[in-house]
Amino acid sequence: MSASQAKEPPRLVAVAGGTGTLGGHLVRRLTEHGVMVRILARDVDRARHLQSESVEVVGGDVRDRSAVEAAVAGADAVVSAFSAFGRPQGGDLRSADLQGNINLIRAAEKTASGHFVLVSLHGAGPDSPLELGRIKHQVEQVLTASNLTWTIIRPTASMEVWATLIAAPLLQDHKTRIFGRGDNPINFVSARDVAAFVELALFDPELRGQAIDVGGPDNLSVNQFVHRFEELTGATGKEQHIPLAMLRAMSVILRPFNASMARQVKAAIVMDTTDMAFDAGATARRYPVVHPTSLGEAVQRDYAGVA
Repeated sequence: MSASQAKEPPRLVAVAGGTGTLGGHLVRRLTEHGVMVRILARDVDRARHLQSESVEVVGGDVRDRSAVEAAVAGADAVVSAFSAFGRPQGGDLRSADLQGNINLIRAAEKTASGHFVLVSLHGAGPDSPLELGRIKHQVEQVLTASNLTWTIIRPTASMEVWATLIAAPLLQDHKTRIFGRGDNPINFVSARDVAAFVELALFDPELRGQAIDVGGPDNLSVNQFVHRFEELTGATGKEQHIPLAMLRAMSVILRPFNASMARQVKAAIVMDTTDMAFDAGATARRYPVVHPTSLGEAVQRDYAGVA
């Protein structure tokens, strides 16, 4: 079912994480369909440009229960599209991603908000090698045990985030750093595709009670990702590989001083040594309304004419 075929579309959707890459795409999709959006933002000034007749920005942190309750009050649906992973001042995952999401769920229950859409993580589970995967699993457990109707979207690695981290520097500095060997196949998904699935979950009742793994059409190593970016943009530069032994040492040394960076380094180790491939074919066949975006399509869309 497409958004235009929805029987009871939400009138007001509260979004936590509306200022990020995924959230930005989601907010645009919703407002284009006439849906009012209320964004819960830690930095109101950063989100002020999003404010319009269709978008309300409410200041507050997901760790603040009163702010969360104010953000979801009266909403027909709530979307959790945020994560503290990678944010230097976003709090640790347990206080932000776990407790913050629990605050959202409890506030949604309290204010009788309708549907709750959680953006989780592909591979989320109690034994996930990623701390974020274990945290997201705990959130999923809380959500599915709540009295809310729900949909869980589990995306693979973000295509746009990784393009910014490891490919875009080739355009600016003509060099990039690759954490580890860079030969492990990883599935990358476009944030636009994830936003499309979140929108579908808000409009299509058939997705309620479903946990959907979402990925891109290709499994690429980081080296292949970088080389494909170079081919498409004409960018050139030096690739510096940071050995796994050094990464393991960094993940320990950095922990007391920069927990966010230590977390990212540890995740990089996992992504270089663990099976991160995914076959998105079954999801694409089940939900043909969402066309899986390739890396080539994403790069040509986001970096056209910048080389």
